[in-house]
Parts: sequence; C-alpha cells; structure tokens
Amino acid sequence: MTSEKQPREREAPENMDRRAIDTLLAVMARLRHPRHGCPWDVEQTFETIAPYTIEEAYEVADAISRGDMEELRKELGDLLLQVVFHARMAEEAGHFSFPDVVEAINDKMIFRHPHVFGSPKERGKAADDFWERAKEEERKAREPGGETTPASRLDGIALALPALTRAEKLQKRAARAGFDWPDASGVLAKIAEEAGELAQAAASGDKDAAEDELGDLLFSIVNLARHLGLDPEKALRRANHKFTTRFQSTEQKARQSNQELETLTPDQLNTLWHSAKTEEK
Repeated sequence: MTSEKQPREREAPENMDRRAIDTLLAVMARLRHPRHGCPWDVEQTFETIAPYTIEEAYEVADAISRGDMEELRKELGDLLLQVVFHARMAEEAGHFSFPDVVEAINDKMIFRHPHVFGSPKERGKAADDFWERAKEEERKAREPGGETTPASRLDGIALALPALTRAEKLQKRAARAGFDWPDASGVLAKIAEEAGELAQAAASGDKDAAEDELGDLLFSIVNLARHLGLDPEKALRRANHKFTTRFQSTEQKARQSNQELETLTPDQLNTLWHSAKTEEK
C-alpha cells in the first residue's frame, strides 16, 4: 500500500517514553535528518541495510538456540530497528510508512487465519495446509485478471534465502503438486546414489562436476530432513555447535600438555578428539 503522507518529523525523542514504538520512530527520523542526523544513517539505502537485516535475524535465531532470553530481548530490538529503518527510508521516498507496514501484516494475519478471525462458520479447527492455501489465494489475487494458474508453482520463493532453507521450500512446493518420494526410503537410496556420483566426480579432478554433484547430495539430504520432519538449518547449526565445543575442548587438552594442535600427530589428535566426545556424555 502506498502512503501519500509526507515524511514525519518527531521532536526530542530523548525525552519520550523509551518503551513506546513512537519513540523508536522518532529516533530513526532524527538519525535520518539530512542536517541534524547521523551521517552514516543518512547515507544508507535499502540495499546497504539489507545485509544487516539478514544478520540481525540470524542473531535472533542464535539467541534462541542458546536459550539466552536477555540476549534475545536485545536482538529482537535490533531486528525491530531494521524494520523501522526500511520503513523510514520508504516514507522519505513517498512509498509507504511504518503504519502501512503494520496494516499490511495485520491484514495478512487476519486473512490467513479464518479459523480464528473469520465468520462463525469458518471458525474452528484449521486444515493442515491452511497457511499455504491462504498464501495461494493471495498469489492468485495478485495475478493480472485473477488468473488462477501462476507461471510456475515455484514462483515467489526468494532467491536470497539461505540455500538449505530455499531447497526445503522448493521441495515442499513441488510436493504439493505430487512431485515427491512416497517415503524416506527412496530419499535414502537417492543420497547413496548422489554420494557415489560425488565420489566419481571428485576422483576425476573435475571441480565443476564435483560441485554440481555436491549440490545434488546436499539437496537430497535436505529432502531427507523434510521427510523425517526435521529442520536442516537447525540440524546443521546443532552440528556446528557440537564441533565447536569438541574442537575447543581438544585445544584445551593439548595446551594442558603444553602442546599445540599443529605439533600433534593424526593419532594424537584423534585420541584427544574422542576424549572430548566422551566427556560430553
């Protein structure tokens, strides 16, 4: 929705209620003021801020994974700042303002939950695929002339998503059209096949072919995670955390013996690594 309102100036944000959203909007307006604002904030664009937006979302996820509620409180604030920053730049350009953003998400949430906000007849138990059905209705509504068939069932899945997440979304969208393995056993067989093809490509020395086969293997592993009801991003973050903990423990054990990892033999490294794994249990 496009707002015809002109960018709003709010005075003395430092004297406003620090718990109010209007204060944050006023802070951002002051930071973006062409004469009295912060030079760094003033020169930013949607493109330069976008990487920070993605980074803040990951930091929210990191705080959640660590169960650090105080850090989560702060990171959610950082993420909210990103929304306010983008909305302010859009308002300055005459596209839309923060209230338009709030209106858009309220409209979407109410539309996508007819079992909560709909008519008495619609309220009740939600269908398993209610969210995707609602999204499909929205896509149809955006098609010129109310067309019911999009150019592709995979349209609208953002290219900028992390690769594992996008692979899962592509697979889910294709699966709704019946393009899927009947169960996990077929996916496991496919993983074995892709691993064999990767080994052949790696042995050939053809890096381009090896990269292609590695991608196929990763895609198949995401497919297995989907069939098992697991989140591949979460699983990989968990593996990263496990590796970090074990590696740091291995470093510590080496230093306790007045040694550095670089000076140890493969057998010695393996012994320390397995010792670190045993201590975890």
